[in-house]
Amino acid sequence: MLAGMAAEPLLVLSLDEARQQIVADHRLLTELVKDRAEDELTAPYPVDGRPLGDSCESLRDLVAHVLMWDEINLAVIAEMTRGRRHWSQDPWWEEPAIGRLLNAAGVAAGRVLPVELLLSRFDVVHRAMVDELSRHDDEAWQAGLGALVQPAMTVPGQRPYRHAALHLGGFTAAHP
Repeated sequence: MLAGMAAEPLLVLSLDEARQQIVADHRLLTELVKDRAEDELTAPYPVDGRPLGDSCESLRDLVAHVLMWDEINLAVIAEMTRGRRHWSQDPWWEEPAIGRLLNAAGVAAGRVLPVELLLSRFDVVHRAMVDELSRHDDEAWQAGLGALVQPAMTVPGQRPYRHAALHLGGFTAAHP
C-alpha cells in the first residue's frame, strides 16, 4: 500500500473472481491496443496517472507499465507460495517517490523494446499469471493466500485486480 493512504478492511475476492478480474483487465488493454499501428501506440494518449502512473504518455507506455507490475505480481505470488517476501513488499518501495522511479524505469524499458515484442511479452506474462493462479485452489486462497496477493495486486481504494482499468479511467470511450 502507498504510504499515507489509510487501510480499509480487506474483502478478499474468491480465486475465481480474482482470475476473472485479471482476465477482464488484460482484455480491456489488449482490445484497446490490438490492430493499432506502432505510431498510434506511441502517440500521446491521455492516461490517468493516479496514483503513481504519471510516467505513461502513450498506450505503449501503459502496456509497459502494466506489464512491469504483472511481472512483479507474478513473482510476488511465487514468493508468497514459498513463504518468502518479495522485494517489492519491502517498506521503502511504498514511498511514492520511490514508486514513481520504479514506474518510470519500467516505462523507459518498454520504450526500448520493439512494440511487437512488448505486446507479445504482455500476453505471455498474462498467460503465466492465469496459469499460476490455476495452480491454487479456493481453499488455500481463502485460507490466506488471497489476503496476501490481493493487496499486492490492487491499488488502495480501487477495484481489486483492475490496474489497466484504473489508468484508462473514462478515456477509452473518447478513444475507440
